[in-house]
Amino acid sequence: MGQGLWRVARNQQLQQDYGDQWDAGADGDPQDLGMEMGPHCQGADIYQLLRARRGKEQPGFIDLEMLPPELSITILSYLNATDLCLASCVWQDLGHDEYLWQGLCKSTWGHCSIYNRRLPSGFSYRRLYMQLDEGSLTFNANHQEGISYFMSRGILVDHPKELAKFIFCTRTLNWKMLRVYLDERRDVLDELVTLHNFSNQFLPNALRDFFRHIHAPEERGEYLETLITKFSHRFCACNPALVREVGLSPDAVYVLCYSLILLSIDLTSPHVKNKMSKREFIRNTRRAAQNISEDFVGHLYDNIYLIGHVAA
Repeated sequence: MGQGLWRVARNQQLQQDYGDQWDAGADGDPQDLGMEMGPHCQGADIYQLLRARRGKEQPGFIDLEMLPPELSITILSYLNATDLCLASCVWQDLGHDEYLWQGLCKSTWGHCSIYNRRLPSGFSYRRLYMQLDEGSLTFNANHQEGISYFMSRGILVDHPKELAKFIFCTRTLNWKMLRVYLDERRDVLDELVTLHNFSNQFLPNALRDFFRHIHAPEERGEYLETLITKFSHRFCACNPALVREVGLSPDAVYVLCYSLILLSIDLTSPHVKNKMSKREFIRNTRRAAQNISEDFVGHLYDNIYLIGHVAA
């Protein structure tokens, strides 16, 4: 019934746009106008419609309401929140579709406690998107008020694992505020570290991945030592075979991480004129980590030399 009504409305629109060609059709079917219908798509062929519009010198694109709803929704799913709000001014039913706003919420904030709860009647993902955006802006100004905002709206629950998943799957939080928050909430930091999987990753690449989620402080101190310590234990836990073959241990990884950070600064800083050579790096590193082979340490140097800073 719904498809039939939609087809009637579409045919009326086509008749208004292509009156002369429509009148020439035998049965009033768009196929008679050269507008072929796909086997899985009960709508006019897009190419034929565009060609007919060019023939009538009509600028612009096809009205989305002339297309099958599933195709229109697919097109609108590529828009961001701002463009989708503008589109909803023209295509109200399509622009307010809950599946589109649900996709925007989960692509920007990958995990929220509210996703796993039974949603009440009348729940709106569009409203949730606005709340998530408002909460993120609040967090970037004051991390305590931001987290309180999320909890007061039922978006997050005050549990370290839930907070860690939210931070891990979100890219809209200011890294400076996030660093202050994690320094205060070490329980959340512990859970955040366990979410990283460093299996089969080369040590410098794993450290880069780690610092992309948990930004390193600008100065050396207790917080940086805590981060490297937690990373070292997690890296060894994810790579037991590498620990056996190379002789790595959390203490050895800790030493290598500091060596990589210092080497990164040495090779990338314009203020350092005399860059550390590969031989110097191997010699200095093996003094602190004697069980590590020269070949392994040499590969570490090559990685920093070719790819760059581990904490950039």
